[in-house]
Amino acid sequence: MSDGPAGVRGPATPDDVVELRVHGVSAPGADQVLGRPFVQQVAGDRSAGFYRPRPDCPHVSGARGVTLEAYLWSDLPSGTAVRTLSLVFLLPFMLLNVAIWMRPGDPASDAMVRSLCRVLGLTLTALYVLAAVGVALDLVAWQCMSSSACLSGRSWLSWLGERPTGLRLAVLALVPAAAIGLIWWVSTRPGRMFNAFRPPESTLSGHPLSTVGQWDAEPLVGRLRSIHVAAAFATLDGSLLAARVAQGASAVTTVLAVGTGAVLATCVALLCAPPLIDQAPANQRLDGAARVLRTIAIGLTIVVPAHVLATPTRWHEGGGLPGYASTLTWLFVAHAGLLAALAAALLWRRGRHPGHPPLLGLGALAAAAAAASLAVAFSAELVHRVADYLDRTASTPEDLVPRPPGAYTWSIYGFFRALLITLVIAGLMAVISRRGRSRAAAAIVARDFPDPPAEAAPRLRQVREAIVRARFTERLIPLAVVYACLAGLGAATTALDLLGLYPGDVIERNARVPADLVNFGIGLGSYVVAATLLGLVVGGIFAYRTAGFRRHVGVLWDLATFWPRAAHPFAPPCYAERAVPELARRITYLVGSGNAVLIAGYSHGSVLVTATLLQLPPQVSGRVALLTYASPLRRLYARLFPAYIDDEMLHEVGGRVGWRWLNLWRDTDPIGGWIFSAHRPDAPLTVTGPAATVDRRLRDPSDVVAPPSDSVPPPIKGHGPREADEPFTEAARELVERLRKPMGPRPAHPPAGQ
Repeated sequence: MSDGPAGVRGPATPDDVVELRVHGVSAPGADQVLGRPFVQQVAGDRSAGFYRPRPDCPHVSGARGVTLEAYLWSDLPSGTAVRTLSLVFLLPFMLLNVAIWMRPGDPASDAMVRSLCRVLGLTLTALYVLAAVGVALDLVAWQCMSSSACLSGRSWLSWLGERPTGLRLAVLALVPAAAIGLIWWVSTRPGRMFNAFRPPESTLSGHPLSTVGQWDAEPLVGRLRSIHVAAAFATLDGSLLAARVAQGASAVTTVLAVGTGAVLATCVALLCAPPLIDQAPANQRLDGAARVLRTIAIGLTIVVPAHVLATPTRWHEGGGLPGYASTLTWLFVAHAGLLAALAAALLWRRGRHPGHPPLLGLGALAAAAAAASLAVAFSAELVHRVADYLDRTASTPEDLVPRPPGAYTWSIYGFFRALLITLVIAGLMAVISRRGRSRAAAAIVARDFPDPPAEAAPRLRQVREAIVRARFTERLIPLAVVYACLAGLGAATTALDLLGLYPGDVIERNARVPADLVNFGIGLGSYVVAATLLGLVVGGIFAYRTAGFRRHVGVLWDLATFWPRAAHPFAPPCYAERAVPELARRITYLVGSGNAVLIAGYSHGSVLVTATLLQLPPQVSGRVALLTYASPLRRLYARLFPAYIDDEMLHEVGGRVGWRWLNLWRDTDPIGGWIFSAHRPDAPLTVTGPAATVDRRLRDPSDVVAPPSDSVPPPIKGHGPREADEPFTEAARELVERLRKPMGPRPAHPPAGQ
């Protein structure tokens, strides 16, 4: 990285302070972050960079003459429309990757949770391959090409329809093989890595969050990639061999089946050994072993179709592709078993601390269940839609109609049931909790506006409603856990397909619910899945092209891709691998040039800033002050990522900056909140010492009646960034004054909590 002409504003003096602002997930532009109309880039590139007001424009400086600077990173998680669209279909992999970072900081269950998440990720890869197998081999090669009605009018299929079954299977096996190759190629494309700044190990914090942005994830991702590619090709080989075995197993078929099973077993065994798979980058032997396993799987994928093509045994056609339906059903059952094991590992943990929320760490279960259910729903919808398309030419009931396996029908039913019940519970929870939330909101409003005029009654109701909605955030984690349990139950009920049972028949016989109603629910669930997928596609295309749209749909994407890939190699790359070192390098450069730095982090930007501060050496962090506002560190991250955001880490950050830290928050904010103490006037202090000086609650709105200079009341700001507001300016001015005071000696690493 290099500075432009405005990299340093004139000769540095001891009083020079740079106010470095780091935005949240939806920054509209550097001009709005800085509050200046004309800006120029002084460091970085088109993807991310540092901006300052142009020196020839008025009002270049901020409060007390500080130099304003902004770091824009919003383009790091984004890309072209095609890339974003492709990542939408990989959303389950991204959620599963987040799940592994949500694990509790408990050494007794850490290895088990990591192993279960990675094995579940392997089953998701196999599921995607089986979906491609279901379309290409089951519906097209096996079922459609055996039906004259299905081939009628489809010249692009009929040319292969009269060919031997083995030839059809071998040729169309190229479709899932090409899909595997495509996702392999996409995952190996270089991401936006940034290795220019790597501080000495001695300057890093011992807290796990400090590894984000410093941990070299590429060796692990490379090993996981080789294992997943090997498992993907082995899944394709197993599908072909299962169909071949159903016609009679020869010695060659048996040998190939044993080899394929050995590849899959080796993949699972490697993922179940975190001390082995997580070894240091210098371990070339493990990397070579993973590549050998991948090469063996690719070799089998060449031999198996050739064997299927060359075997002279007659194929007994009819129904679905032999072995495919049972393989799919057992995979869904494996999902249920893995989710149950993950729940047990999260619930059975030693060293529980009193006062922790009861659902601490269960975010990993919710994210893993959401990943599995979305992957199943996407796969089922793909196969069902292709089957519907191929079914349109059937003219008589005697015609062979391509039908997907019953396991997909059970999975759509389970997805719709879990979603419907969760929505009902959410509605009940909203109604039941509303009285308590309304009572708390009324008390807050009464305290903030003790003597409102009569004409302020409508505005007061709006403020109360904003607080009521904001306080529902804490209920979202229990709802996610409820959905996880229901999704796991839905995966388990898929086992009924092994008995040849259909959802409508089972429910009508046991629950006296008409089968037609159940079938209607399944059809509706299919449309819900299709609508969800369409919505994700539209959102993925427009999220990074329209700032207002991204504010609503880009939040999950930016939060999830903050974490390095540690569970699934096909997840989107981690932008923190560049953003955190880049911030650390810039701060180090500014301090080395004689400046002090006030770093202001808004919303998710406060998380980036926190991870950065844990990597700065003492001589740099000793010249830094921290201003956070609308920060989700305590409210969301401490609950969702308890191993990485906790009291010890927060106290260490405060100690590293000499407790020159202010956090601004509002009761109307549904995302951000207090970090150490709420500091409400009617509530006692919950912390003492320097931590008690960090949080400052802001009344929102500033008033409920229109000021004399305006015709409308001040707006309810909620989570919105307001760097130009007077409270932000006052907090920045106070921190600048603290930075300009002479500093005495301080310990390199103050004890946590001091």
